[in-house]
Amino acid sequence: MDDVGRQILALLTEDGRRSYDDIARRVSLSAPAVKRRIDRMRADGAIRGFSAIVDPEAFGWRTEALVELFYAPGTQLHEVAASLSRHPEIVEAWSVTGDADAIARVRTVDNADLERFIADLQLDGQVIRTRSQVIMSDLLRAAKA
Repeated sequence: MDDVGRQILALLTEDGRRSYDDIARRVSLSAPAVKRRIDRMRADGAIRGFSAIVDPEAFGWRTEALVELFYAPGTQLHEVAASLSRHPEIVEAWSVTGDADAIARVRTVDNADLERFIADLQLDGQVIRTRSQVIMSDLLRAAKA
């Protein structure tokens, strides 16, 4: 990807609703040329999609936490993914190296709701232990978060 492509991505990351005309003015190309580049980036998978960034508090989610998940021996990753997909509180989840088997970013109404969520995770016996860190404040947030 060349410098113009990186500039286009930076502009779209800043505001995914930016018009082709606006981007074109900023990168010194025509709007049709910008559209072709963006279409090519989408086709190549460099741009996977566009989404709205919502304020979690607008939905009443005032608590955010990272929850390390420790699964019973022999639990397969597809089972982990299936289990986690049943919990709407989970915003993102990753398989990781280290002590934990997975880490989930979770949003709940409050700390009591977080505690209820963690208890729910352990009901089926697959999650044998958790370790949580409640996020106190955003120091640096990626545009896509």
